[in-house]
Amino acid sequence: MSSSALSSLRREWMLLVAYVTTALFLIFGKSWLHDLSNPLWFTLMLVWLLAVITAAAFAVVHHAESLAVRLGEPLGTLVLTLAVIGIEVMMISAVMLTGEGKPALARDAMFGVVMIVLNGMVGLALLLGGLRHHEQEYNLRGANSFLSLIVPLTVLGLVLPNFTEASPGPTLSGFQSAFMVVMSISIYVIFLIIQNWRHREYFVRPVGGQAIAVAEADHGETNSLTYHGTLLVMYLLPIVFLSEEIALPIDHGIEVLHAPAALGGFLVAALILSPESLSATRAALANDLQRSINILLGSVLASIGLTIPAVLTIGLVTHKTVVLGLDPANTLLLILTLAVSALTFTRDRTNVLMGAVHLLLFLAYVMLLFEH
Repeated sequence: MSSSALSSLRREWMLLVAYVTTALFLIFGKSWLHDLSNPLWFTLMLVWLLAVITAAAFAVVHHAESLAVRLGEPLGTLVLTLAVIGIEVMMISAVMLTGEGKPALARDAMFGVVMIVLNGMVGLALLLGGLRHHEQEYNLRGANSFLSLIVPLTVLGLVLPNFTEASPGPTLSGFQSAFMVVMSISIYVIFLIIQNWRHREYFVRPVGGQAIAVAEADHGETNSLTYHGTLLVMYLLPIVFLSEEIALPIDHGIEVLHAPAALGGFLVAALILSPESLSATRAALANDLQRSINILLGSVLASIGLTIPAVLTIGLVTHKTVVLGLDPANTLLLILTLAVSALTFTRDRTNVLMGAVHLLLFLAYVMLLFEH
């Protein structure tokens, strides 16, 4: 093995930490997490799990970005998006299969992703990018393509269940769930074909725009696609298991602090999206807004298009209730967010004002979490 290969492997020390942690919780997890009443023990378990999951998630994004550099746009960004949203889907699915009494977890997590990305992350990227570059250019047709799917899928998944009468409460019947599964997967597959083959030019930087490859500057190593792809999968595996374990400390903390139940979904979404937020913000600061938009809007679309089929399928197979419909206040905030997003991306240039408006909506979402 060459010295450069050995040096690369030494940099992956976090992989060893992740697998050791996984092994320890696999053996001792039930006893360690059985009684979290001691504040020091609770803090130790929560911080330990949170640190390892976050570090592994950042490693996933690092290798996904390295793949993105080599694959080019928009396929490279798609790899990053699917890697991060894959973590979300696996975390939610794992908690649903092993946990109890969390029928609204998927709804809260998906709504959290939409609010964090479309308001918080988009707002931050546009604000910081606007402050540095005044106005930024992107491909309008690509953003509109994302939104043309995000709007109907989000409304059908998170609003429509409140108005159906085939099943009690904000849920879908078995037939409606099956329809949503097939429809969501089919439309997302069609979108992937459009994005990567038929209309690939919609999702690349406009001709004549200032093209600065952020990832290429930050990922100078020369490792192969196989190297990064293998490590990406290896980092994903412990995240899936540890996500089941961290659900117990999070639930205990919410119960002790008498915090709102929806805070759990917000924390799951924030944990997953933190490394992706960094990548999108770096791109905007380097005046590569096209990559930032591909990451952000692609994350929302993948989250809705893949999480809904996953949780509904689990509900159908295990006969567990899946609550998807939002309450009136959050429904109004969702519709307002979608409307503002549509207005933001009606021009092919953005500025600071647009970013500030999205951040305002994000703060409104955080406020409603604690004072509904």
